[in-house]
Amino acid sequence: MESTKVLDAKGLACPMPIVKTKKAMNELEAGQVLEIHATDKGAKNDLQAWAKSGGHELVKHEDEGDVLKFWIKKG
Repeated sequence: MESTKVLDAKGLACPMPIVKTKKAMNELEAGQVLEIHATDKGAKNDLQAWAKSGGHELVKHEDEGDVLKFWIKKG
C-alpha cells in the first residue's frame, strides 16, 4: 500500500498514538494516506473509531509480529 507519510507510534501507550495520528493527518491533503506503526493493542479499536468519527477511511490493517500497521486515507 502506497502511503504519503509514515508515523512511528511504536512504544506509545493510549492515547498518544491517536494524538500523534491526529497531528500527522492535519499535515496531509484530502485523499493522501497516512501509514501508522503502533505496538499498543488498543490502537486497533481506537484508530478505527477515530478514523470513522473524523470522516477518514481505515483502508488497511496488518499485524507484523508485535507491530500493528494501519493505513488511513484522509477524508
